[in-house]
Amino acid sequence: MVSPQAPSKMSAPIDPVRVRQLFADPARVAPSDFLRREIATRMFDRLTLVKTAPRQVLDAGCGAGVDIAELQKRYPAAQVLGLDAVAAMLATATAATSAPRSLLSRLLPAKAGIDLVCGDFGNLPFGPNSLDLVWSNLALHWHPQPDRVFAEWRRVLRVDGLLMFSNFGPDTFRELRAAFAAMDETPHTLPFVDMHDFGDQLVEAGFTTPVMDMEQITVTYDTADKLLADVRAFGGNPLATRRRGLVGRAAWQRMRDALEAGRRADGKLALTFEVIYGHAFRPAPKTTAAGEAIVRFQPPKPR
Repeated sequence: MVSPQAPSKMSAPIDPVRVRQLFADPARVAPSDFLRREIATRMFDRLTLVKTAPRQVLDAGCGAGVDIAELQKRYPAAQVLGLDAVAAMLATATAATSAPRSLLSRLLPAKAGIDLVCGDFGNLPFGPNSLDLVWSNLALHWHPQPDRVFAEWRRVLRVDGLLMFSNFGPDTFRELRAAFAAMDETPHTLPFVDMHDFGDQLVEAGFTTPVMDMEQITVTYDTADKLLADVRAFGGNPLATRRRGLVGRAAWQRMRDALEAGRRADGKLALTFEVIYGHAFRPAPKTTAAGEAIVRFQPPKPR
């Protein structure tokens, strides 16, 4: 398991402050919600195959809160917690769900309903063994240290608790990345983490039986302006190494020309999204806090 003192693997030099700035205007992000809704539908289809009756559920990186309502519908007896680092997003989530209850009510165990919390999903304000399901839809790739996030999610899950998440993989925005290469050598999109690396990190964090799979979704556009607008709506460029100065007109035109050169036979511009899905369980501990081995015996079955 990754300890807080262990060196972490940085997926990319992501600036967390910049991430919060990019998501500070929910109206700017809203046009990209079509893909989040589609991915959520596919995640809920996968969740149907898992037998679970959670008492406490966390939507980590809940954004505008649409998944929260569906989680509450699926598990009406559960307390569903929505957590996001952007206060403006939580304000939108409040409008999309019931209003948050008081702090005292939130601290009481086994409370059904919805609560919203502003915080970092890599440093959760919850105690160990306090949740049964951690759900995260297209949020993990915004954190620079996903291995630390996995360790934190494992910490708050109870034994046999379920983690289910989705995020973008390396082929996401490949057409745009190639077009920007015609403009300059500065990175303009995130170098998303590979599915197999996530699987390894889940095991290292202490999860068991991780299941990873991937699919590619292609969205087509009539104009480059609409494609670029959607990319900005998906979050834009939060890299600390991003270009800070203004882009010259000639350089910007080179990028657009390269993008236009990739039009398909049907005249459409394509934008690829590699979507990674993962789920895993927190296993029962094998040692005590003192380091002693735990041996479990199954009672004999009656004949």
